[in-house]
Amino acid sequence: MSASGFTLQRDKFGKLTFTGADGRVHEGVVPVRAFPITSVGWGLALVDRHGHEVAWMTNLGDLPEESRKLIEAELDSREFVPEITRIVSVSSFATPSLWQIETDRGDTTLMLKGEEDIRRLSPSALLVADSHGVHFLIRDRFTLDRQSRKLLDRFL
Repeated sequence: MSASGFTLQRDKFGKLTFTGADGRVHEGVVPVRAFPITSVGWGLALVDRHGHEVAWMTNLGDLPEESRKLIEAELDSREFVPEITRIVSVSSFATPSLWQIETDRGDTTLMLKGEEDIRRLSPSALLVADSHGVHFLIRDRFTLDRQSRKLLDRFL
């Protein structure tokens, strides 16, 4: 079902309620990105509490502002993928190693268990999983500062 002519609002419990153009009401819908890292604003489904798709949105930017803000707020409350902006230092070039990093959410330390925990998403984008299961995004490794690129290249 395409998402034209619909309404989206929060119920008294804070859950999203979707009313389709056909008048059918779906309570407790959840937005799910098709491409959560590589194409954040493209391809998004609203699924009901049973996991069935009730609406598909090709481009989040095409939605009315009120609906877009509700969906973005819901996604922000569920998704946590800090973006690495700088690698300050690494404890060792062998794994496991501790990385001191700067992210868009603040400075932190991550434990890299093995080189296999660095996954290529594209030629420039990487996803780094730490020992606690938190994923960190490097959106474009080529735009990192020289020192960060040098440290990262030792693990690639």
